Amino acid sequence: MPDMPAVSLTERRKNETRLDIARTAAALFVADGLRATRAEDIARAAGVAPRTFYRYFPTKEESVAPLFAAGAQQWAEAVRAAPAELSVPDALRHAVREALGAETAGAVESLEWVRSLLRMSVESAALRAVWADACHASEQTLLEVLGERAALGERVGLGRQAGAAHSLDLRLAAAVASAAVRVGVETWAEDASGGDGPAVLAEHCLAALEAFPWP
Repeated sequence: MPDMPAVSLTERRKNETRLDIARTAAALFVADGLRATRAEDIARAAGVAPRTFYRYFPTKEESVAPLFAAGAQQWAEAVRAAPAELSVPDALRHAVREALGAETAGAVESLEWVRSLLRMSVESAALRAVWADACHASEQTLLEVLGERAALGERVGLGRQAGAAHSLDLRLAAAVASAAVRVGVETWAEDASGGDGPAVLAEHCLAALEAFPWP
């Protein structure tokens, strides 16, 4: 798989600022409620000027986009990192376990933020739109990843889709896999009983697609 492009120091700092604002916003949303929290409240709590906040995010709801995006993109990138010899279904399941089943403190915290925000999104169309955008971006990343895996498989005699990163079959596969994982995560977020974790539910959704003609 191709190496990811290096990120400049400036971009890393911007990303850190965005993530810090996102975590601050999520904490305030949980503590005070989405409706009661203003963009100015988030800026003050994050230690930045309101104009800085608005330079990064046009609305208070979009300030949590980095938290949604981090989780969604992590799964797609885990598919990229999956062993090349795995079939697409096996690579998807491997990625779910890696991205959603991790038990490190950072991974657990990130998932809990997503869980809280998804519960809030039930009553917020704006927050649902932010989640939808993150899922769509992740789907596009997965499309690229599946194209890379298909091209690699063709070169070693295992695939049939070389050079067709945006073919109908690959687009459908990326959309179906992304929807399955999204449903698993959303179902986990809605479950107040603390039952099965997101990895288990996402794998269950993927298993339901066993007959799907993966590329």
